[in-house]
Amino acid sequence: MQDDDSRAAHLRFLENMERINRAMQGTKNFANHAALVAAEIARLEGRELDAERLYEQAIGSARESGLVHDEALANELAARFYAARGFGKVRQLDQLHPHPREEERAPGPTATIGAPVEHLDIATVMKVSQAVSGETFLESLIDTVMRTAVEQAGAERGLLILARGSEQRIAADATTGGEALSVHLRDEPATAAMLPESVLHYVMRTQESVILDDASVENPFSTDPYIRQQRLRSIVCLPLLNQAKRIGALYLENNLAARVFSPGRIAVLKLLAAQAAISLENTRLDRDLAERETRIRRLFNADIIGIFIWDFDGRVLEANDAFLRIVGYEREDLDAGRMRWADMTPPDLREREAERVREHKRTGGLQPFEKEYFRKDGSRVPVLVGVTIFEEGGNQGVGFVLDLTERKRTEEELQQTREELARVSRVTTLGELTAAIAHEVNQPLHGLLSSGNACLRWLANDTPDLEAARRAVERMIRDGSRAAEVISRIRALVKKSPVRKTPLNINDVVAEVLSLVRVAIQHDRIALRTSLADDLPLILGDRIQLQQVILNLVVNANEALRAVTDGPRELVITSTKDASNDVLVTVSDTGPGFDGAKLENIFDPFYTTKPEGMGIGLAVSRSIIEAHGGKLWAAPNEPRGAVFQLTLPGRREEPR
Repeated sequence: MQDDDSRAAHLRFLENMERINRAMQGTKNFANHAALVAAEIARLEGRELDAERLYEQAIGSARESGLVHDEALANELAARFYAARGFGKVRQLDQLHPHPREEERAPGPTATIGAPVEHLDIATVMKVSQAVSGETFLESLIDTVMRTAVEQAGAERGLLILARGSEQRIAADATTGGEALSVHLRDEPATAAMLPESVLHYVMRTQESVILDDASVENPFSTDPYIRQQRLRSIVCLPLLNQAKRIGALYLENNLAARVFSPGRIAVLKLLAAQAAISLENTRLDRDLAERETRIRRLFNADIIGIFIWDFDGRVLEANDAFLRIVGYEREDLDAGRMRWADMTPPDLREREAERVREHKRTGGLQPFEKEYFRKDGSRVPVLVGVTIFEEGGNQGVGFVLDLTERKRTEEELQQTREELARVSRVTTLGELTAAIAHEVNQPLHGLLSSGNACLRWLANDTPDLEAARRAVERMIRDGSRAAEVISRIRALVKKSPVRKTPLNINDVVAEVLSLVRVAIQHDRIALRTSLADDLPLILGDRIQLQQVILNLVVNANEALRAVTDGPRELVITSTKDASNDVLVTVSDTGPGFDGAKLENIFDPFYTTKPEGMGIGLAVSRSIIEAHGGKLWAAPNEPRGAVFQLTLPGRREEPR
């Protein structure tokens, strides 16, 4: 019934055209149109002789008027008319130019190989565009693109190549077999075994299409191994571009016939390629966004680190359970709007927090920083915070919070352990200096006794010599002060003194240590040379701890030099400043030195080369120097011995 209605409508259209034809008979430019319409009416009504005469009339009229396009149209319609009647010339043309024609049926995977151009009309274009743009899942989109491309182009095989950085990878291949078309998703490099690489490289490099009507004849890609081995006939490779960005390429081939990919099919393929590029890129972006959202949500819910959403107005808009545990709040508090990061900041830190907010608004970013939060119960919790805004100029952002409670506790315990080791090291070092210390204290004590006896003698004379007695008392006071100073330094080194950093001149620290060990150095017949610079900047440090480091290095050098029997025994201590205005202290000796392969091990805790050593002196010394912001290292001395060097940051002048 529908076919009858369509035919009736078509006849009405032809009748109207006939009326127009009769109205235009007197106009020369429209005579060929009138004849051609009349010929079509005659063909439909079965008046074959009239149709032949009218086709010839339309062709001649168009030629006389110089209307080339109208003449070509009349010839084409006439040829169809004669072909339908089975005229021999048409059969001869079909043999010379074989292009199979399909019956009027829905095109299939193999039937479309010879699909006529007139099938690729606006309806087909709309169908192709809707099919591709309607897919939202990547796998379904790729399947639709490949099926549509192979069916519409009449290809035997097709490949979808997607660019991944500088590499091209095959995402799918489609092949026809019988009446079936199969599409397989892949993820493998595009190699010479899969397609002509020279064609693909040209398309990706120039972003231009390659269309080979007959790849078996001479062409720019004739030498490609794949084309030769597969004996291909028709090839087309189209770039997939989205806003000048290379998404990939669509490759199609047919080795049954030449000129399969006609201009009409190429036009549809280009439309398909353009729509596919947009859809593939959008689908990829959607998938990437969904994956990122999934990862972010997984991180948010994993409770590995505290995460909260904030705004510059001081509110906490959202938070995970880990953050709520850190600050001791419940989710009911969050939902009720009772959580404000501004209120959780202790008053003594709010001025610094306000500076960070201003900097964040101005620069759009902040380096991670340490601070404290008030917990709900009023206690403080130390945290490390990293924050970023969602968009430039926006009012909201995300914060990542790490609880530092355990780390702070560990640092305190480590500091206590370090101080205890330092005390043990000092006691051990002083134990090795017992003889020298006793000699150092005995000298002023003997002086006191001698001066006291002399004073008594001067006073016991019949005529007391008061001036001589006064000088004896002055010597007693001097020797007593010297003894008290020695004892004071020894007590400071031995006792568990608190760390107190004050501005120091490192030369004074060196001098104080040398006053303790000078007698021992002289006793071992060691040549001591010092070169202490006068223009050193002050350092900020703990005098006792730095004395311990210098004392340990000097004692180690002294012990090493005792073993030297066939060369000079020299101990050299220097101080200077480097280009960064840092203080550099060097303690070098001409002792036996140490094995270069074990150089770094000497700073390991409990590593020692002494039979009675504990192996903690150098480890503690390095820890002390690093705690002062400096470095301590060792190197072989030339021609023999060892060199220990340490740097300490010099004080910078405060900006006015």
